[in-house]
Amino acid sequence: MTEQENMLAGNWYQAGSPDLLEQRQAAKGVLFELQNLHPSNIQERMALLKKLFGKTGETIWVEMPFACDYGTNISVGESFYANHGCVILDCAPVVIGDGVLLGPQVGIYTAGHPIDAQQRSQGWENALPVTIGDHVWIGGGTVVLPGVTIGDHSVIGAGSVVTRSIPAHVVAAGNPCRVLRAITAADRIPPCELTGNL
Repeated sequence: MTEQENMLAGNWYQAGSPDLLEQRQAAKGVLFELQNLHPSNIQERMALLKKLFGKTGETIWVEMPFACDYGTNISVGESFYANHGCVILDCAPVVIGDGVLLGPQVGIYTAGHPIDAQQRSQGWENALPVTIGDHVWIGGGTVVLPGVTIGDHSVIGAGSVVTRSIPAHVVAAGNPCRVLRAITAADRIPPCELTGNL
């Protein structure tokens, strides 16, 4: 198996292999273009995001600065929004559903390293996928760790460290992140308090 195949299979791999370095450099090139694009160039921004990511919805928005390892291992659904300072380390697949909101400084990390210092210094890594369901809101400063799944419609409180999977339709927060309560009908804002065309 190639190092890329090992990486995507969740096996230990050498992150410094030439093929993976080349792919990360290609992603950095697209990121450089994105970071230096004038904010008014919306169509070019969309085109670069679609070039960077493996799969996207028609309408997505990513505030700058943004960083990722490969980009090609990231899939985002329709109406995806990432606020400033988002980092996605996509050594394994990161699959994000429709209508997901990421607050500022959210980190999604798939990469891991050996506990043993000698093996770590030899450049070994492994990676586990992250899956985020539809209509999830992740508060600012949250870190999502390798192997985590967050279920549909859940809300993750700001500053959380998500070390294990979170079910659908809950509010969760903390370090480590834990379920606080279910989302219920009581969480809906009364229509009389809403303005505009919602």
